[in-house]
Amino acid sequence: MKKSVLLVGPLLTRSGYGEQARFALRSLRSREDLFDIYIRPITWGQTSWITEDNEERRWIDQTIEKTIAHIQQGGQFDMSLQVTIPNEFQALARENVGYTAGIETTHCAALWIDKCNSMNRNIVVSNHSKEVIESSAFEVQNSQTGEIAGNLRSQKDLFTVNYPVKTFDELPDLNLNLKHDFNFLVVAQFGPRKNLENTIMWFLNEFKDEEVGMIVKTNVAKNCLMDRQTCLNNIKQIIDSANVPNRKCSIHLLHGHMTEEEMHSLYLHDKVSAFVAFPHGEGYGLPIFEASYSGLPVVSVGWSGQKDFLYDETGTAHFYEVSYDMVQVPKEAVWKDVIEESAGWCSAREQSAREQMRACYDDIINKNEDSIAYRACNRAEQIKEQFSEEVMYETFVKSFTGEIKTEAIKEEVDDLLADLM
Repeated sequence: MKKSVLLVGPLLTRSGYGEQARFALRSLRSREDLFDIYIRPITWGQTSWITEDNEERRWIDQTIEKTIAHIQQGGQFDMSLQVTIPNEFQALARENVGYTAGIETTHCAALWIDKCNSMNRNIVVSNHSKEVIESSAFEVQNSQTGEIAGNLRSQKDLFTVNYPVKTFDELPDLNLNLKHDFNFLVVAQFGPRKNLENTIMWFLNEFKDEEVGMIVKTNVAKNCLMDRQTCLNNIKQIIDSANVPNRKCSIHLLHGHMTEEEMHSLYLHDKVSAFVAFPHGEGYGLPIFEASYSGLPVVSVGWSGQKDFLYDETGTAHFYEVSYDMVQVPKEAVWKDVIEESAGWCSAREQSAREQMRACYDDIINKNEDSIAYRACNRAEQIKEQFSEEVMYETFVKSFTGEIKTEAIKEEVDDLLADLM
């Protein structure tokens, strides 16, 4: 008999959590023999809503109407899947599963642990997030005596399910009107975590004497004209601060919504040569992932969520590895009960970032066959196999139902029996 599942998440928004919610939905839909799906969409900050008219969107709209009717008739749910930050987890069904992007710092808030423990099980998008949640611990005080009454730690099953590789039947042509034939690409929002200001600044200082471009796909909050002007002003301030008169390199702003097909075309564009990302931390690093499976050489830091695909299963790095320091999260990035003031994250070193961008550029220009850049396409094929939709949908469904733990216990029992025989 099918289980009724209420999916709660920002699956109609253009956001990272929106991507995550749509992946969860597609995973559940891959097993409609198991699940009767209901949907409660939520907003996500100031992000805009998707407007594409396709089969998935029409199915979502119909399912939302079905959900409203079900609730109005007093209907209950067997399971809930809540795609959001743990602060918002709640009991919505007989069995509740939390699904969060995790955390981009060295430890999470106590409220996250408390809320995760209120669910039947939880899913995160990277091993970094899993390790941080499982290693975070907090002393619990007796409210009356003030004495330490115990420790608050993660107690519920926690599974990692990475994002899948996307495939497309047709891709549009992009007319970018680029000034240079060689361009680095960065896809990041302005804000303290993505480190976009330094990324642009370091590029300008390193390539001021070369005919090289950096494409900056960005926004601040929305994709409106006012937001575009804010981005242009931000970039102008960075260029002025760099103080590189008569520079030969250039910055090309890409602003506004791009479909998934257009983004993939961007990664495959013949004038997009490499991908750059120096974030302080990532739950997963979806643009870095998309660039990697598109065959672009990547220049980045080897810390937080992107480690799951930038390194292979043997621990070998398949990117231009920028060294970093661990620093305390700055005050402007602190978010109560989400990003803790006492937490740390990584800070890319300027000299290393410039050296690795330079090494990537030289390897591509000189067609160095013994280089990370040259092997990027081979690595892309490995990622496509390891993170295929079929594999990740199956992994997600098994994590959602708890079947993965059952399989692991069975393997342990089989191993014990084998040892006894």
